[in-house]
Amino acid sequence: MIKLDIINRVADRTGVPKMKAEQAVDALFHSMKEALTRGERIELRGFGVFVVKPRKRGVGRNPRTGEEVAIPSGKTIRFKPGKELQTHDDAELFDDDTDSPESDF
Repeated sequence: MIKLDIINRVADRTGVPKMKAEQAVDALFHSMKEALTRGERIELRGFGVFVVKPRKRGVGRNPRTGEEVAIPSGKTIRFKPGKELQTHDDAELFDDDTDSPESDF
């Protein structure tokens, strides 16, 4: 699924024009990006949690040359799925017919 698919689903489910749906999706992603940049935690109940974690520095290898490359410390974004997404039974994930993997959206 790409961003355009999300915009189309928002427009279809809410009945708003696609231009307004695109603005809403863009605003959501922009707000999430800003929050993660500030190191804030984003919790979406029933979906999951996005957190910013520190990443240790280390040593990697260039796959072509085998040369060691220093990997600087930094930050990375981790996603922890909520209980509803952690289920192992695919049937439970797609209770609504419009969300089934066979859907042509």
